[in-house]
Amino acid sequence: MESDTENYSIFCNTKVGSIFLLFTFVFLISACTPNNPEDIRAFTDREELPTVSFKDLNAIATDSGRLKYRLVSPEVLQFDAKEEPTMNFPKGLHYYVYNNDEEIESQIKCNFAIHYKDRELWELRNDVEIINNNGNVVNTELLYWDTREKRIYNDEFVKITTNDDVITGYGFETDEQISVYSIKKASGNFIIEEN
Repeated sequence: MESDTENYSIFCNTKVGSIFLLFTFVFLISACTPNNPEDIRAFTDREELPTVSFKDLNAIATDSGRLKYRLVSPEVLQFDAKEEPTMNFPKGLHYYVYNNDEEIESQIKCNFAIHYKDRELWELRNDVEIINNNGNVVNTELLYWDTREKRIYNDEFVKITTNDDVITGYGFETDEQISVYSIKKASGNFIIEEN
């Protein structure tokens, strides 16, 4: 049978533990600041939270076993709950297009990109560079790539470097292979062949 001293000791330890827990709880409650409703909404807003995120993505697409595309990006955030679903590339991307011999036909690099899935439209920003298999290089800060219509365009400053020329202007449009392009407000050195 337990002695009264043991019961008293257990009772005191339990009472001290309960008081300690009560003080801890009161301290934590008083230390908390009330939540701002906007902060709560931003945290719980499904549109602002990515559905899926990838780190160090290296994805390929094939057609009949042949390599067609490769996309490399340090980070990808997919937002499916937005009114217009997007894939965001906050740290940029490097996109390769391959020909039927699986050789690089063209490539695109940028430091930030958004892909609007429903419209099949890419918005490429910050140090955008396109290189095709002829060695033509396009540099700009903003470019749109409509994969549905297979055209690339912008209304911003653009610089095109070829083997013979450096052409600059505002406003640019080309096909996906950058084989035929037009520049609005063009300037630069041009070679004109006489017939």
